[in-house]
Amino acid sequence: MFQTRDKQGRRGKAPFRIALAALALTFLASWSTKATAEPPAMPLTIVALGDSLTAGYRLPPDAGFPEQLEAALKARGYENVTVRNAGVSGDTTSGGLSRLDWAVGPETDAVILELGANDALRGIDPAIARRNLDEIITRLKKRNLPILLAGMYAPPNLGKEYAARFNPIYPELAKQYDLILYPFFLEGVAADPDLNLGDGLHPTRKGVAEIVTRIMPDVEKLIAEAREESRKEARESAAPATAE
Repeated sequence: MFQTRDKQGRRGKAPFRIALAALALTFLASWSTKATAEPPAMPLTIVALGDSLTAGYRLPPDAGFPEQLEAALKARGYENVTVRNAGVSGDTTSGGLSRLDWAVGPETDAVILELGANDALRGIDPAIARRNLDEIITRLKKRNLPILLAGMYAPPNLGKEYAARFNPIYPELAKQYDLILYPFFLEGVAADPDLNLGDGLHPTRKGVAEIVTRIMPDVEKLIAEAREESRKEARESAAPATAE
């Protein structure tokens, strides 16, 4: 069976063997692709802990920083990343610290920390802002949560002495705790009337989009750190227990 005849009438099995070999190669190629394919990316929840700049002051529900950031991430292929809005308008570093435990819940995988603008606007002692941010970072680090620290600059009207004490808070804390630092959250947006509301302090939808574009590389670093931390925890959970 499966024998064929060529033009001279000779019987042979060449066509069948060729077909069988092609089928085998197709199967092997398919198996190899499945064996080496990357598993789906694990779901991640990023909490944006901040003030009105995070909350989306006077903006439509889909125009705030967390909402635009999540949409931009999905457009870049991060389908399983959720960005939760934990911004409260008017919040200082003291307010962020007081609500930390319930604002950054157990589902959190990483945090974007954006606090301190209101401390500076109110002229609060920079030592207090530093102490509060230090405590927030310390508590998040104890939970092994990767952090992207969004910096802020003191308003010029508070003087050089105040700025000299306030502005270094963020780079110094980032260095101390090995955090991802985005030096100035309003980079490219501050003082631009086309990107801010009438108060000159809060970004428009377009202004938020500019922030998202500029901070995106650091958010991608944050996601990479969060995924590595999740893989590490999974390996540790899977490791067999050793007798003491």
